[in-house]
Amino acid sequence: MSYESPIREALVTGGKTYSDVTREILHPMENKASKSWWLAFLFSALVLGVWLFYVCYTFWEGLGVWGLNRTVGWAFDITNFVFWVGIGHAGTLISAVLLLFRQKWRMSINRSAEAMTIFAVICAASFIIIHMGRPWMVYWPLPLPNAFGSLWINFNSALVWDVFAISTYFSVSLVFWYIGLIPDIATTRDRATGMRKHVYNFFSMGWNGSTRTWHRYEMVSLILAGISTPLVFSVHSIVSMDFATSIVPGWHTTIFPPYFVAGAIFSGFGMVLTLLVTGRVILKQENYITMGHLDAMCRIVMLTGTMVGLAYITEFFVAAYSGVQYEQYAFLNRAFGPYGWSYWIMMGCNLIAPQVFWTKWARSTPWFIFIMSIFVNIGMWFERFVIIVTSLHRDFLPSSWTMYTPTIVEVGILIGSFGLFFTLYFLFARFLPTINMAEVKSILPTHSTSEKGETVHG
Repeated sequence: MSYESPIREALVTGGKTYSDVTREILHPMENKASKSWWLAFLFSALVLGVWLFYVCYTFWEGLGVWGLNRTVGWAFDITNFVFWVGIGHAGTLISAVLLLFRQKWRMSINRSAEAMTIFAVICAASFIIIHMGRPWMVYWPLPLPNAFGSLWINFNSALVWDVFAISTYFSVSLVFWYIGLIPDIATTRDRATGMRKHVYNFFSMGWNGSTRTWHRYEMVSLILAGISTPLVFSVHSIVSMDFATSIVPGWHTTIFPPYFVAGAIFSGFGMVLTLLVTGRVILKQENYITMGHLDAMCRIVMLTGTMVGLAYITEFFVAAYSGVQYEQYAFLNRAFGPYGWSYWIMMGCNLIAPQVFWTKWARSTPWFIFIMSIFVNIGMWFERFVIIVTSLHRDFLPSSWTMYTPTIVEVGILIGSFGLFFTLYFLFARFLPTINMAEVKSILPTHSTSEKGETVHG
């Protein structure tokens, strides 16, 4: 007996057959790139050039070209790091957690979300390397005792556990993404010719579509999903410990791990909506990424946005109830201090704006969903800015209070990181299928009617 809830809306519309799915999803790969793709790719590559220029300039001149000072030693760089790590959470959540819960609506969106995870973690790691100031010492956090004349790393440091958590998360997510691609790469191989056929044949790893092959594929997918699921919750919990294990007012709180995880899922789904609402139009995938998919993701954004808002309110309650004047002042300073404008942007975008998704119209209007996803991305970036900068610029000693102002170099690296992300994503959309054809075919009706009225057996 099946206990699965009935599907209220069709997950694939348009009466598609198996051949329709293959042809339409592979169309961007098998044909010349459209003008819209070229414009988007060239613009992203131009912004990536800005990133490369300012990163090289930072390495050449040193971190003195940033607006950091003795009080605010973490600012845009760590804000961007935490932001991009959070963006990468939705991919593994959609792929692993929803797979274990047998949620079929994930099948059309998991591929893009997984790719988003890989590219977002690459962007996040770049900020850690840049922040070090001496990128040639990037191996120092690795457990290599005396191998390069150094000593054991300090395992008591939360920053060291960041290295383990993020590198493990990236590795597992990359393997999960690639394993899921193999059946579709094999399909592309069988339709390709010339050099493309040889390339796809190499990456298909000898896939032959036999029953044994599919059985092993499904077993490996479930194992990787089981491994990935705790990583979804552990990675951002460990990132939050960078702050929670300190004694800085505004950071020293036990609510950070669940608060950061909810925020990561919230921001990750915001970016997924940004990509999919755009992609379903540019790549003509409205029949595969339906309004049912957008509705489900909007509900998750609404839920996690409410959880994040509850965390904001809980922080104020804890500070007031504690009776610690330093904590109380830290949160009053966030809301009404010189950076108060950033706090209210955060509250407006993260707590108030997602509540519009209680209405059916908001969840079923693509252009409005796209605008709201942008608000989510903006709000979550400002959340990290508020947590980091407003907690540091006024510490225990009034004599060390100071203001932080970003320089053009920091702003350029922030904007350029989006160029890095979208350049990688557009290349992915050009050379690999953005929708999992194998899984989408598994949810097609057994029989579907073609335009000629003929019945095509799946």
